[in-house]
Amino acid sequence: MSFEELSIADRIAKIRPTLPESVRLIAVSKLKPASAIRQAYEAGIRDFGESRIQEAIAKQEELEDLEDITWHFIGHLQTNKAKLALERMQWIHSVDRLKLAREIQRLVEKGSPCPNLCLQVKFRPDANKSGWDWPDLEPDLPRLDDLSALKVQGLMTILPFGLPSEESRVIFREARQGCDRLQEQSWKHLHFSQLSMGMSDDYPLAVEAGSTMVRLGRILFGDRPQ
Repeated sequence: MSFEELSIADRIAKIRPTLPESVRLIAVSKLKPASAIRQAYEAGIRDFGESRIQEAIAKQEELEDLEDITWHFIGHLQTNKAKLALERMQWIHSVDRLKLAREIQRLVEKGSPCPNLCLQVKFRPDANKSGWDWPDLEPDLPRLDDLSALKVQGLMTILPFGLPSEESRVIFREARQGCDRLQEQSWKHLHFSQLSMGMSDDYPLAVEAGSTMVRLGRILFGDRPQ
């Protein structure tokens, strides 16, 4: 039986042993039905990634009996959807601009919960991705550090599409080194212990470089509808 023919549970059973215990497996369930999430849950997965707030809420309501799921928002977050994301998600990996960080601070000051946050960065130019270009993040870090209500835990990055493996390996190493440098600095409120990188096509390279969270969708659930 080919990998494509395996059930969700069998796919998870094959992939889990390849990940160190220190790496958190986030099953990217966007565009997949709640029934697929339930199958992954029954196979031991507790972390699920969604990229559209309304879609995530509908699934959460259908899966209310699964009380120990941790929900991760991984898509581009519009400022006007930030309040819903704060209320519904335990992690937001895609804080990709200072304006959004300031809006989260404002909402938390008004009483919204604050999930764990990752700053989305790009280690190579990529017009198709949101986030700070790596050189542009440094000037904003003191401003981010002044946002005392934020729970910034680390960085998230997505590689440009279609890179050869060796270039992917180099970028993942740069991301690990960059995250480590930030962790070594003295911040009032920012933390950089987490590095969210690695997807279905490149997660082994990300793990090798030191990722702490991988976001796997297609390799667990199969191709998404176009």
